[in-house]
Amino acid sequence: MTLIQTDPPLAEPVTLAEVKAHLRIDASDEDDLLEGLIRVARAHLEAATGMALMSQSFRLVLDDWPRSEVIPLMRTPVQTVDAILLYDADGVEQNLDLSGLLLDGTAHPARLVVRDRTRPSQPINGIEIEFTAGFNTAAEVPPELKRAILIHSAHLYEFRGAVTADMQPASIPAGYDRLIGPWQRRAL
Repeated sequence: MTLIQTDPPLAEPVTLAEVKAHLRIDASDEDDLLEGLIRVARAHLEAATGMALMSQSFRLVLDDWPRSEVIPLMRTPVQTVDAILLYDADGVEQNLDLSGLLLDGTAHPARLVVRDRTRPSQPINGIEIEFTAGFNTAAEVPPELKRAILIHSAHLYEFRGAVTADMQPASIPAGYDRLIGPWQRRAL
């Protein structure tokens, strides 16, 4: 089971102006840096919670249908299932009919039941489920998660000289785990 982001979000849940106000920065000479830190903080939060904060597209690749009828989509909230592709032994795709789907897009992670479970002929990566997940607007993102992005962006900004950009996030700020705790995935 592999999850691939096919289209990134077109906007961030926290704006540059919000981060600059949070940091009390008036100048614009570090705007590119701050925008990059917002992206890093959002991506980290999405990885830690299994959420897609802003609308973006994904492809879930499976070798075969799982034994359980329920397929976890690994992101939430899911807006739509856009396509289910099955591949034959020659690698030719076939679109599966989407009319028999049952989607619980708000579960954590979102869950999908596919009634027509035609087996793929391709033994590896024979099934692709394409879906759109995330909130439509930044106003819909829970305020605790927006606050987590703000404090994480500020924390990354504090370490901008000590740690290179490719090594971020270097650490997590105090209180971050409490903000995202209710949204985190739990595993045994």
